[in-house]
Amino acid sequence: MARANRHYLPGNHIWHITHRCHKREFLLKFARDRRTWLRWLFEAKKRYGLCVLNYMVTSNHIHLLVEDKGEGMIPRSIQLIAGRTAQDYNRRKKRKGAFWEDRYQATAVQADSHFVQCMLYIDLNMVRAGVVGYPSKWAFCGYNEIQSPPQRYSIIDRKRLMDLLGIGVGDELSETYKGWVDEILMSSESARESKWTESVAVGNNKFIGKVREKLGIRAAGRDIIESGTSHELREPGVSYSYDFGLKNGTLSPENSYFWDFYS
Repeated sequence: MARANRHYLPGNHIWHITHRCHKREFLLKFARDRRTWLRWLFEAKKRYGLCVLNYMVTSNHIHLLVEDKGEGMIPRSIQLIAGRTAQDYNRRKKRKGAFWEDRYQATAVQADSHFVQCMLYIDLNMVRAGVVGYPSKWAFCGYNEIQSPPQRYSIIDRKRLMDLLGIGVGDELSETYKGWVDEILMSSESARESKWTESVAVGNNKFIGKVREKLGIRAAGRDIIESGTSHELREPGVSYSYDFGLKNGTLSPENSYFWDFYS
C-alpha cells in the first residue's frame, strides 16, 4: 500500500491533516475514544503550542486543520495524540496491533477562500456521511467550539482564526461561520472533494507554483490540476475514503456502541 503524504515545506503554512484508522476499521466508534483523541489534542496545544484552527473526529478517521509555527510542532503533536489514543484503546481492549494507518496525509492550504472552503469541508464531514443533518449535532468537531467557545479547555486558537478570516469580533465569527455553513448546505457544494485529502497542496495557481518550487525534486511526477477556481498539486497514491458502507443507520452521535463485533 502506498504511504500517505507528509511533505515538509519551510515557512508558515496551513495544513489539513487526515489520519485514518488501520484498514479503515471503526476504532473510534466509542465516544470515549473520540474524547481521548480530543484530550490529547488539547495536551499537544499546551505542550508544543500547536495552533489548531479546526478539527473533526469521526468513527474511523480524523481531520485536523493547523498552522505550522515551526520547530517540528506538528509531527510531535501527531505522534503524541495518535500514540496516546492508540495506547489507551489497546490497553482497555487488551488488543495488540496497529491502530492507525502508518502515515497521516497532510495537504497545504492557501490562506484565502480555500482556507474557508477547507474549514467547511471538515465540519460537514458527518453531514456528508449521512450521520447527522447539521454539524452541531456531532459533538466531536470544531463547529460547536466556534459557535460557543468554552470558558476552559478550548482547543481552537480563536484569535488566529479570526485574523485569518479577517473577522475582528468573536460574535461576528460565530454568526458569519454559521451563515457559511447554512449557505453551503442549501447548495450542492457539500459533496466530498478528493482535493482536500489526496493532494499535496490546494490554492490558486501562484500558490501551487510556489509549493512545487519549494518541494524541488520531491515534486517530480506530481501534476498541477485545475478545478474551477482552484488548483491542486496532486499526490499519487491510495485514495482516502470516509465510506461507512451499509452501517450508516447505526452511526449516530448518541451511540457509544455501534456493532456487536466490537465489544
